[in-house]
Amino acid sequence: MNITIIAVGKIKEKYINGGIKEFTKRLSGYCKLKIVEVKDEATRENMSQTEEDILKDKEGEKILSKIPNGSYVITLCIEGNQLSSEELSEKIDRLAVTGKSNITFIIGGSVGLSDKVIKSSNMKLSFSKMTFPHQLMRLILLEQIYRAFRISRGEPYHK
Repeated sequence: MNITIIAVGKIKEKYINGGIKEFTKRLSGYCKLKIVEVKDEATRENMSQTEEDILKDKEGEKILSKIPNGSYVITLCIEGNQLSSEELSEKIDRLAVTGKSNITFIIGGSVGLSDKVIKSSNMKLSFSKMTFPHQLMRLILLEQIYRAFRISRGEPYHK
């Protein structure tokens, strides 16, 4: 299984980078993982909706150019479907059984994802109705992917 995570922006916080490195190492026994960072656009306080849309479109074009051909694309967005860890594990298993061995997860930047990116995805996934920092979301996603593989293999995991 090939898992690609396309994320906007770099991680600057050492504690988040430490967690990302740990789960990247743990996942190496389950899948081939690739994390692709695209440069985030400069933001400012009190941007108009038009300015935010332009910014999302610029980031969106960069994201779309990085999606591997033939990949099953899952965008992380608040309006997506919420799954339990077990349901995410089942989803990944179903994709593998149907020949989808490349899954790409997309995490937007501080203003979210462009409509074009969301519409190009196969699935919208929400981790909560709450908003999380996109940097922290990368760590949370990696942990859930790791948990999904453990569930799939019948290995112990924290409930």
